[in-house]
Amino acid sequence: MFKIITPFFLFIVFFSFTASADFKKGFKAYQNKDYRTAHREFLEDANKGVEEAQYNLGLLYEGGLGITQDYVEASRWFRKAANKGHILAQYNMGLKHDLGNGLLQDYKEAVRWYNMAAEQGHDLAQYALGIMYFEGLGVNRDYTKALNMYQAAAEKGYMVAQIELAQMYYLGQGALKDNTYAHMWWNIASAYGSQVGQKNRNIVEKSMTDEEISYAQKLAREWMQANQ
Repeated sequence: MFKIITPFFLFIVFFSFTASADFKKGFKAYQNKDYRTAHREFLEDANKGVEEAQYNLGLLYEGGLGITQDYVEASRWFRKAANKGHILAQYNMGLKHDLGNGLLQDYKEAVRWYNMAAEQGHDLAQYALGIMYFEGLGVNRDYTKALNMYQAAAEKGYMVAQIELAQMYYLGQGALKDNTYAHMWWNIASAYGSQVGQKNRNIVEKSMTDEEISYAQKLAREWMQANQ
């Protein structure tokens, strides 16, 4: 099991809230790559407690866009937005504590923030939380919880989680060994373009009957049809 670090959300999000004139100007400036103006306009709303502006301001500091790159300042603004329930800011706070980027590396804090975002349905947070449970980072190692988190992310179409979920079924980690489900999820990942999924699917087939393969393919086909 490899610990794959998922990237920060380094893009500006324009949510469907009643945006102020400052926020709209900031968003427009960002689209035009006028990052200095974007910073100025987002700062106006961020200081008023608007979570979307706080999150976007954090992204500007994280990426060094229009200002000097400052991971600590990015963390400060992400925290403000995350404390208001901003899902992407919560994921970024988890990742920052996980990596020790602008904050002390603290796996327990990483788990806390990942869990907040995961409970809101964020697939990368669910996958990251699965890693923490699998590796025993900030929590007691728990393969069942790891499998459940990978499953949640896999069901949303996150290919890496699908690969890891299949591996756990193949090895019998967190659940009884089940080649059918391993084949199913590797097959789905393969359909999304994963060479690892294709290779592992072909390997597990060697220890399956024709009936088992046919049933696994049926499960994969039904999942794909339901999630197109």
